[in-house]
Amino acid sequence: MEERSSQSAPVEVEHAVIGPGHSYASVTDKISAIVLTQPTSKGWIFGFMISFTLLMMMMGAITYLLLEGTGIWGINIPVGWGFAIINFVWWIGIGHAGTLISAILLLLRQRWRTSINRFAEAMTIFAVSCAGIFPLIHLGRPWLPYWLLPYPDTMGLWPQFRSPLVWDVFAVSTYATVSLLFWFVGMIPDLATLRDRARHKIIKRLYGIFAMGWRGSAVHWYRYEMASLLLAGLATPLVVSVHTVVSFDFAVGIIPGWHTTIFPPYFVAGAIYSGFAMVMTLAIPIRTFYNLQDFITMRHLENMAKVMLATGLIVAYGYMLEAFMAFYSGNSYDRFMILNRYTGPYALMGAALILCNVIIPQSLWLRRVRTSVPALFAVSIIVNIGMWLERFVIVVTSLHRDFLPSSWGMYYPTRWDIMTYVGTIGLFLTMFYLFIRFLPMISIFEMRGLVPAKPGGKPGSWS
Repeated sequence: MEERSSQSAPVEVEHAVIGPGHSYASVTDKISAIVLTQPTSKGWIFGFMISFTLLMMMMGAITYLLLEGTGIWGINIPVGWGFAIINFVWWIGIGHAGTLISAILLLLRQRWRTSINRFAEAMTIFAVSCAGIFPLIHLGRPWLPYWLLPYPDTMGLWPQFRSPLVWDVFAVSTYATVSLLFWFVGMIPDLATLRDRARHKIIKRLYGIFAMGWRGSAVHWYRYEMASLLLAGLATPLVVSVHTVVSFDFAVGIIPGWHTTIFPPYFVAGAIYSGFAMVMTLAIPIRTFYNLQDFITMRHLENMAKVMLATGLIVAYGYMLEAFMAFYSGNSYDRFMILNRYTGPYALMGAALILCNVIIPQSLWLRRVRTSVPALFAVSIIVNIGMWLERFVIVVTSLHRDFLPSSWGMYYPTRWDIMTYVGTIGLFLTMFYLFIRFLPMISIFEMRGLVPAKPGGKPGSWS
């Protein structure tokens, strides 16, 4: 029963997907041992303590914010949007790679996704959780967020459906719900495996509750496959729609630099770009610290590098088209916005943006870079920094100098802005540390389906 509870349907695969020398039992043992039998390492404890400390710093900053109001931030007139919206868009973008790997690559039957889909899906949930904090605390009355929901009440108060804030509520809540369901449903067979292998009665019972009575029967597998395909079909359009709706926050405005039709595809490509960069940033340390080089192989890293290169070229095209249209349109305000973006007070941010998102990632054309783990790790971190700079440049440089020179101003984040942002990184890492400690970070049953058959045996047999 223990072996059958996590066995997937037979699949014949290329040997390059998983390292050689593995059997069904060795795959199950190696992944489940990280959760059930391996002692908690000092490195995990040290990293978790740092992350938890940053999380507590965020809680303190938000508590002070609720007591004093948004005046403790650096927002002002004319820059009414600051770190809160910048970080909201950045975190939402990071979550996109998980949905792409989970849903679209599943529908396209890309088997190389198997080793990275589980923690990429978890990354999506955690990133959306971090993103959702910022719109709530940016509200004038953050204790009344339910006013944004379309519920009928006795006062006849309804949300303003022409407000992008309401669009974000619908888009992000739908995205979070589908992603959470997809992540949980995908883990059910593995939770059953952990239930069967756990020795402590309480731990066995806890995993059993979340395994929802899974026994690996044909009916269970049929329902699982149908549910996975249904959720993948729902999640696939969300990859495009969610960040498209987020881009409408800017595109529906009349501010130069925002009022442009290129923002929806431009934002979606940038989201996938930053999302895959974050997946690689997490995958490289995981495969090193837990000796998972046989599961997360160079093929996976190289494929992610190729996706980053492709989406990075789309983002670079967006930058060039944005500058071209500003001059080609003959609109003096748009032309000034582009010149101010790269020669004005925030020119250093604009230059760093081009360096991080366009110039340095071109090194991924070289195979020796795509097959170098340190180089890929460095590029992924640089892209994450560059995509944050992109959000800063879009928000701040368009607002701080708009139509009237008399209303121009500068934006400088305060320590409370920085503490809140760094604290969300702590929240993200805290949840991720707990995930890799108590749940299988790699899909056990899908990895077992990738084990090459023995000579003379059938692929996926009960060896």
